[in-house]
Amino acid sequence: QVQLVESGGGLVQAGGSLRLSCAASGSIFNFNVMKWYRQPPGKQRELVALITKPGSTNYADSVKGRATISRDNAKNTVYLQIRSLKPEDTGVYYCAGDRGVIEWGQGTQVTVSS
Repeated sequence: QVQLVESGGGLVQAGGSLRLSCAASGSIFNFNVMKWYRQPPGKQRELVALITKPGSTNYADSVKGRATISRDNAKNTVYLQIRSLKPEDTGVYYCAGDRGVIEWGQGTQVTVSS
């Protein structure tokens, strides 16, 4: 079982940016797709971005144009950078690896102050 550990969350002012990291204990190519989800306070978890094994990416409309998902294969790490942060970006961000069965990280809190 590959474990996923997120880092990089914190308190950021609106308009700022941050980069989240998801470090895998094994190869990220164990997964067909690596995803970032977030769960805003009091709301359901939602998909933010994904990157497939061949490298295709996709983004939620709410972050399209502001977010970049990328990976470092040598470090077995997936990143999510979000720019021009908004208070509505606040939530717990989770990394997930999908290989038919989804493996979840423990999440990292992002709070965007207005």
